[in-house]
Amino acid sequence: MYTPKLNQVTDRATLIEAMRAYSFAILFGPLTQQGTSAPSVATHLPLVVKDKGEHGLLEGHFARANHHWQALAGHDTLVVFPGPHSYVSPTLYAEPLSVPTWNYIAIHACGTLELVEDEPDKDALLKNLIEAHEPAFAEHWRGLPESYRRTMLAGIVGFRIPITRIEGKFKVSQNRPEADRRSVQTAHAAGTPDQQSLAAWMTRLGS
Repeated sequence: MYTPKLNQVTDRATLIEAMRAYSFAILFGPLTQQGTSAPSVATHLPLVVKDKGEHGLLEGHFARANHHWQALAGHDTLVVFPGPHSYVSPTLYAEPLSVPTWNYIAIHACGTLELVEDEPDKDALLKNLIEAHEPAFAEHWRGLPESYRRTMLAGIVGFRIPITRIEGKFKVSQNRPEADRRSVQTAHAAGTPDQQSLAAWMTRLGS
């Protein structure tokens, strides 16, 4: 990912927080066994981000019918976490000789995808996902008939990705003069949810 130094974020806690906040991620890789000329494809999945290992640990699951998991298993996998993004109008700048741009947050995480196929471990992965998004549903899941839960678990393939490389790009007007940054932040703070998130990150990062 092209990331000018001004936009680089390397702080572990910040990257973990952002991946958790924008955890509906995209896994990229070929659909057939790696090393062939097959084009790359993408799978969109909700992930659980754990603060473990060198840069963090990702957990999730594929539908078994999605054969992308077979090609990615045991291989280096790129996982992209798209964050908030927004158009930035040049009318927000003091200098008339300015052009539009786009502010955004994106994190690229890489690591070897390890399959989780036994039933107890897949059940644990699902419970982690439930805990992250709807803790109150956990009791309902446990109360479902065992035959139904087993059928659901049989239909998925779990995975873990220990992150070995990570890049964080937070492009939030760091290259602009202070007056321009204040103008962009004020406009974003009164805008869409994505713009409001970017305004909050501008405050966090001192931009």
